[in-house]
Amino acid sequence: MAEVEAAQLKEEGNRHFQSQDYKAATKSYSQALKLTKDKSLLATLYRNRAACGLKMESYVQAASDASRAIDINSSDIKALYRRCQALEHLGKLDQAFKDVQRCATLEPRNQNFQETLRRLNTSIQEKLRVQFSTDSRVQNMFEILLDQNSDADKLEKAANNLIVLGREDAGAERIFQNNGVALLLQLLDTKRPELVLAAVRTLSGMCSGHRARATAILHAVGIDRICGLMSVENEEMALAVCNLLQAIIDSLSGEDKREHRGKEEALVLDTKKDLKQITSHLLDMLVSKKVSGQGRDQALNLLNKNVPRKDLAIHDNSRTIYVVDNGLRKILKVVGQVPDLPSCLPLTDNTRMLASILINKLYDDLRCDPERDHFRKICEEYITGKFDPQDMDKNVNAIQTVSGILQGPFDLGNQLLGMKGVMEMMVALCGSEREADQLVAVEALIHASTKLSRATFIITNGVSLLKSIYKTTKNEKIKIRTLVGLCKLGSAGGTDYGLRQFAEGSTEKLAKQCRKWLCNAAIDTRTRRWAVEGLAYLTLDADVKDDFVQDIPALQAMFELAKASTSDKTILYSVATTLVNCTNSYDVKEVIPELVQLAKFSKQHVPEEHPKDKKDFVDMRVKRLLKAGVISALSCMVRADSAILTDQTKELLARVFLALCDNPKDRGTIVAQGGGKALIPLALEGTDVGKVKAAHALAKITAVSNPDIAFPGERVYEVVRPLVRLLDTQRDGLQNYEALLGLTNLSGRSDKLRQKIFKERALPDIENYMFENHDQLRQAATECMCNMVVNKEVQERFLADGNDRLKLVVLLCGEDDDKVQNAAAGALAMLTAAHKKLCIKMTQVTSQWLEILQRLCLHDQLSVQHRGLVIAYNLLAADAELAKKLVESELLEILTVVAKQEPDEKKAAVVQTARECLIKCMDYGFIKPVS
Repeated sequence: MAEVEAAQLKEEGNRHFQSQDYKAATKSYSQALKLTKDKSLLATLYRNRAACGLKMESYVQAASDASRAIDINSSDIKALYRRCQALEHLGKLDQAFKDVQRCATLEPRNQNFQETLRRLNTSIQEKLRVQFSTDSRVQNMFEILLDQNSDADKLEKAANNLIVLGREDAGAERIFQNNGVALLLQLLDTKRPELVLAAVRTLSGMCSGHRARATAILHAVGIDRICGLMSVENEEMALAVCNLLQAIIDSLSGEDKREHRGKEEALVLDTKKDLKQITSHLLDMLVSKKVSGQGRDQALNLLNKNVPRKDLAIHDNSRTIYVVDNGLRKILKVVGQVPDLPSCLPLTDNTRMLASILINKLYDDLRCDPERDHFRKICEEYITGKFDPQDMDKNVNAIQTVSGILQGPFDLGNQLLGMKGVMEMMVALCGSEREADQLVAVEALIHASTKLSRATFIITNGVSLLKSIYKTTKNEKIKIRTLVGLCKLGSAGGTDYGLRQFAEGSTEKLAKQCRKWLCNAAIDTRTRRWAVEGLAYLTLDADVKDDFVQDIPALQAMFELAKASTSDKTILYSVATTLVNCTNSYDVKEVIPELVQLAKFSKQHVPEEHPKDKKDFVDMRVKRLLKAGVISALSCMVRADSAILTDQTKELLARVFLALCDNPKDRGTIVAQGGGKALIPLALEGTDVGKVKAAHALAKITAVSNPDIAFPGERVYEVVRPLVRLLDTQRDGLQNYEALLGLTNLSGRSDKLRQKIFKERALPDIENYMFENHDQLRQAATECMCNMVVNKEVQERFLADGNDRLKLVVLLCGEDDDKVQNAAAGALAMLTAAHKKLCIKMTQVTSQWLEILQRLCLHDQLSVQHRGLVIAYNLLAADAELAKKLVESELLEILTVVAKQEPDEKKAAVVQTARECLIKCMDYGFIKPVS
């Protein structure tokens, strides 16, 4: 029974293979292999599964299966040739050559084998030539680089060539085999920045995707030396060494996604010890005074990227536990640094923020309450250990630490605020005579008032504290920060007009002061950043946002600040938030009238909409933002480094873009300023909501713009996937409709784009919307299909048996909606012109085909009528029997009436096509001309 079932599964696999469903074929062959012990059948199954592997580009599996078939029958010529093909793709040309040589011996007259033999021989000779020339090039490069008398141009050229060679797998291997690591270490010893940089970048390329090489380089160079290089006061060097360490970590942890095979897999047994050593050294760098600000930032970036789990479904969070136990106090020390104090470590503007993000990621990566309690206790012990009545600097560090944690895991920060002495110390620092103390206290108050629903103490006491400092201080830095604190507290009601915290006009005054500071170029960037953050809160008030968009200098100052600060996470987020508020692109809860009445009856608060939040005012604000140059600012922000541009910021930018694209008249301006290109990365990466919003904005632009102008070059192909995702039934009707319009526009441009749409599996979704009850969705889907049927692979889907695709198109030709009829008739005209088989099939799918065709040929709209007559001509030309059937029907009379019309300019194409139909009938001898 098992043998019979195995044979049946083999036949089933063959059928799947013939229908190009290679995954299903592989599954059938694999099931059959488990059931049979017959050697002949086993060899056939392995050989067939190897063929599937080749088709699916799983070359390692294909080579393995072919080898098993050859083990059973060493003269299995098909298995030999399939293994040859797989080995060639894997780059093992010498082994592939041996296999095809055996094939050619078994079948000397087979031209295919002879041709492969010649091709592989040429490839092997070329590989050997390149290998020997590469070896000599490598030696030559090192001689130039290590020669102190080499001129600058030669040095630069040799360094660049070495970097490029190191990035290629074959080149990296040649450098490694030719004592390259020792020579690169000599370059590091030269202490010349340009040579050290070249050596680091070459090592980085050599480590990428190769675990054994990465391990050898890590041990040869040494983690101490690598961290020492990253510690230097040189941003370019710190970044290059960071990339080297990232390449090593990716290769050791398997994050490089490359398939390790054969010797390399056997060489490396355990990399955990090396990874732990790297983590330990990075944590030590955080608190070392010898490390520069840039080096500290890169160490934090590496920890942020590699310690927390990338997917919470993975159970193992041991790396996070290790860092919490061995490094949390060190991270807290960085968070608690105060730049104005003499004991401060070297920092950049981003260092403390990166440390806060790391704390947040570590806290989120904990799996249970005991782990979170342990984390909180370490924080509590660290902060209470800092409190010292005799040393004010330590107290300032403690409050700065709380402030940093509040920017990370807010729930934890809120718990720490409740600790005995923390709020009292903040109040005491507010009253201190030292400006550094006031600065730290005010920033802590600002961060503590982030979630007002939980920060009750701040609501009660914060306003009076901040007002007092605002009135007494003469320091602009402190003044602006206190203002932001007041802005936060003033915006507590959000967009609710009825929940204003301050007296009428107070928020406008605060905003005016923020705009004044924003426009003052004499103030340093870090201080102006706070002005933008203040506006991010205040622009929830409609009066404030309306005044702000009318203040063109303030708007442009904010845009310039955003362009110049693409390395500052806070500014990007604040600018994006301000723009979301100005365009009203935040989520608004739907107000249900019945619930409003119920709330009024029970004397509950009912949210009120500000008069200036109505659509007319929003449209006016959008116009002003576009005029002020918002698109160029957004485009610059999108290009910021991925570590700086967070997913939340990307979502905010996508919301702004969608609001700006709302009016079709504005889309040309957006395209002209590069908005189309800027949207693509937002639609591909970020939060789910952000990707959908960006894709919707892309759909709006693609629907009405020339794609070649909106997305020049190869970028246009990247637009397809986000639009196809919008066809998901979970998206709303407007998103589906505009995505279909965009795909229709793209599919009308070139067959390459139609092929891309087909490969993204959009065809089933487009067909689903052709069944929709909604007229506009059905029309858009049919128009899209009309363009898609030009593609050969789409035509093959219509030719295939067992589906109703052609029937659907024929029936849509009989719809009452003229636009749907026009699109469906266009699709049918192209399909019947492309394949005679479809002409025959059209007459078999529905009994109404002739009636529908006659209605098309008599249609009032000339475009529909012309398409109907083209279909008639295609059917007449396809088959004599079918032509006879048509001539015997009323269609002949219709063609005669149309052909006899006087062809004016509009009707020329219609009359001409009808006459061509009659000429075709004459050719068959069914009708004769009247003299």
